[in-house]
Amino acid sequence: MIKNTSAFCVAAALSLCVSPMIHAQGNNESTNIARQGSEAAKAGDWNKAVDAFRKAAEMDKKWGANLVAALQQRGAANMSQQKFPEATADFTEALKINPHDAGIHERRAYVEVKMKDYDKALEDYSEAIKLNPKEIRYYLPRSFIYETKGDLKNSMADTEHILKTDKTNAEALARKERLQKIEKMQANAPGPTPIPAPPTSAPSQKKKP
Repeated sequence: MIKNTSAFCVAAALSLCVSPMIHAQGNNESTNIARQGSEAAKAGDWNKAVDAFRKAAEMDKKWGANLVAALQQRGAANMSQQKFPEATADFTEALKINPHDAGIHERRAYVEVKMKDYDKALEDYSEAIKLNPKEIRYYLPRSFIYETKGDLKNSMADTEHILKTDKTNAEALARKERLQKIEKMQANAPGPTPIPAPPTSAPSQKKKP
């Protein structure tokens, strides 16, 4: 049901173009540490890069953006290795620095779906939509989560929103058809059989002497 969406999210995360490219100048300590982080990033050593940029950012906030980038790259690497708790931790730290990045919310939400933590994933996809409501791809996984949770009304609303922009979206069309069938089945389902009330016994009458 979420096969196509999952594949897209994985591709989006792993093709993340946020490799920290630093042209650091100067000899102050934070710049030198950031330069070490940049070299580690170029070598793909994300643990070293994150540690370096974290130290540099603690000294000078201007390196915060590089720390966010390194955290996202390490999160994507952890995700590709199915280290989901570690990936979630990286994206969470990145969001503490930059909470208004819809893409980071999307990536964390994808990991949360893989962990079957649908409530948290729903919050992250909803926040991504709030930050970037025109991005249709955020609505696809959210409609899946609503359907999984049995919220057919909101799942259909997201599905219809997608089809207004992309009338041929195969996943949305399949979901709409499935939801309509479920709604029809529920409408035609017989109601619960009422349980008959126990017979009321007549009050006992004392015989007259």
